[in-house]
Amino acid sequence: MELCALTIVLSLFWRSGHSLSPSFDVVVAKDGTGNFTTIGEAISAAPNYSSNGYHIKIKAGMYTENIVIGSCKTNLILIGDGMDDTRILGNRSFGSGFGTYDTATVGIHGQGFIAQGLSFENLAGPKKGQAVAVLVEANYTAFYRCRLKGYQDTLYTKIGEQFFRECEIFGTVDFIFGDASVVFQNCIIIACRPLPQQYNTITAQGRELAPKQTGTVFHNCTITAAPDLRKQKRRFKTYLGRPWRLFSRTVIIQSFLDDIIDRKGWINWKGKKLGSPYYAEFKNRGPGANTDGRVQWARVINSTEEAVAFTVRNFIHGEAWIPSTGIPFFPDLL
Repeated sequence: MELCALTIVLSLFWRSGHSLSPSFDVVVAKDGTGNFTTIGEAISAAPNYSSNGYHIKIKAGMYTENIVIGSCKTNLILIGDGMDDTRILGNRSFGSGFGTYDTATVGIHGQGFIAQGLSFENLAGPKKGQAVAVLVEANYTAFYRCRLKGYQDTLYTKIGEQFFRECEIFGTVDFIFGDASVVFQNCIIIACRPLPQQYNTITAQGRELAPKQTGTVFHNCTITAAPDLRKQKRRFKTYLGRPWRLFSRTVIIQSFLDDIIDRKGWINWKGKKLGSPYYAEFKNRGPGANTDGRVQWARVINSTEEAVAFTVRNFIHGEAWIPSTGIPFFPDLL
């Protein structure tokens, strides 16, 4: 499914039964040319517990809103004019008195949520601590060609089966964290410059019990640096992740790792018991992919049989639900 022509066609489909040019149920436009001027109003007006996709077109503009998509708002589909043009902005942070959970610019609790062509941003800045751009606490959620931007705790993948395709995710400390079953495919993961006393940790996965089938998987992604970090990459260390809970699980397969990745790869949480994390790499490439100096508690996967457990097909049962979203994907290893 990697042919360009097929990708273009698939990106136009959403729910089964919709045409190549889906009609939007409502349009949001700041200039008053749509049905609503705010995204929150459009979501409030959407039907509850819908079994069909409800399409909300969000025209280009900067929407300064904190949005909560409740569990009753199922199968919502937000379609912007592109991640550069349709931006949802918030600035809540731990440093300004909010709990981490409540800092989210957009909180998603409704099953079947889909976003395409949007930027989700938390503008609180690096000095304000935890400041979530997107919180996802729902099953069968998918993001396609979206940008998620923040510093600490940018993306909270809390629970559920989740899929991110061709997205850009920016941050510094633990900027992808949570205990969902989530696969990032063909995404660009971008570490930014942290505060002087900090180092970057891309992930902080939170699996607490060994039997739980949760974890964070990067497949055919690019892990690299933002320009502000690139200029001072020798000053700041960047690690692939640190174990937030006793059985944290993060797997990076067939991805490109830039030279910003410290040779140790992973780092333990200072002052915490290590537990039994499963932190693994499989057939990665790039200057940061050399596993010779990795920490002893991380592993290199050498068998295809072990690696296939973390594909879209097997890890998030993607063939059962992603085709109906219309988002391109490959179910297996490359």
